[in-house]
Amino acid sequence: MRAARQVPKAARHVREEWDRLSIGTTAAESFVPGMLAGLPEPARRWLGHAIAVGTPLWKTVELRMKGQIRLGGTWRSFTARQVLTPPSGFIWAARARVAGLPVTGYDRYSGATGEMRWRLLGVVPVMSATGPDVARSAAGRLAGEAVLLPTVFRHAEWAAGDEPDTTVMRWRLAGSDESAQLQVGADGRLLAAVLQRWGNPDGASFGRHPFGVTVEEEATFGGVTIPSVLRAGWWWGTDRAVEGEFFRARITSADFS
Repeated sequence: MRAARQVPKAARHVREEWDRLSIGTTAAESFVPGMLAGLPEPARRWLGHAIAVGTPLWKTVELRMKGQIRLGGTWRSFTARQVLTPPSGFIWAARARVAGLPVTGYDRYSGATGEMRWRLLGVVPVMSATGPDVARSAAGRLAGEAVLLPTVFRHAEWAAGDEPDTTVMRWRLAGSDESAQLQVGADGRLLAAVLQRWGNPDGASFGRHPFGVTVEEEATFGGVTIPSVLRAGWWWGTDRAVEGEFFRARITSADFS
């Protein structure tokens, strides 16, 4: 279990939510392969690969990452910390630079609500958004990012995927069903997650649009193997996937509780 840490400056506005999501619990059970009985075979293959026998069934993870995010058509470097507690929520707090000036803020889903809040120099509003559409989009993000905490697998519903070597992980979030189809390699490695996520990419009308994550590398932290190098964006699986990609990241640490 990780020691208590300070809330990142970018998320001070939601300090109480960060603390609540970060609490975690002392895991009452440890993982054994028999827990996977009844799940679709690709799900068993991935989870058996991702969770070492005897690992506590952690409820929360705090991630550190760095990478590039596309803002205004330009790729910009960022660093971030994220607390992730499916199905309760997440807060992703990050720092980037635009025109040489720092932009800090967060995206979150918690208490069945969503929010984006970003400031230039910590003061000048760059983006602020809340409401039902933001909540549904953030819920979809949580459904996909649950793969970063495979020890919560028993909180999801599982079904066979539409294609070989795929399985569907489904969550009830923000008043709707959110699901991600996971593609699993023969060795149990997670290769991709694809979902129909609520949003309005490139100014489109709000609705469900193809969204995906490609996993390029994985790493093991404390008995849990998770995607560590990934790319994400809208229009996955279409001829617009290249223009829709907006996020590239490397996870550098994962602390579980």
